[in-house]
Amino acid sequence: MKSFRKELWFNIQSRRGFINITPQVEECLAESEIMEGICLCNSMHITASVFINDDESGLQHDFDEWLEILAPHEPVSGYWHNRTGEDNADAHLKRQLMGREVVVAVTKGRLDFGPWEQIFYGEFDGFRAKRVLVKIIGD
Repeated sequence: MKSFRKELWFNIQSRRGFINITPQVEECLAESEIMEGICLCNSMHITASVFINDDESGLQHDFDEWLEILAPHEPVSGYWHNRTGEDNADAHLKRQLMGREVVVAVTKGRLDFGPWEQIFYGEFDGFRAKRVLVKIIGD
């Protein structure tokens, strides 16, 4: 069995945002030369997420608005976590909602997606570099 590991780095220049990282993950898979196995992608930061969904701009807008309703950024004084001097309690909650990682089957050297599925990086406390781990194992 082979194992492949790579970190993808992102620096979103806004507080929140979504990036389709499927092309970068597919490049990792090609580089790994693994034909059958599994691919794990996970955020290495507690205020960011990796998830699978449709690449449709209206849906991304809906995610952003939905998350802001469930865990609004302001008032920052409304969160106990922010009493430590932080202002990102909402980002931690948004990450819990959207998830930490995804696992995708690898079949015949390709990510084995269902219709419309794509992998996304979700940023909830931007303006600094953060990474996503891609770990692929198989033959």
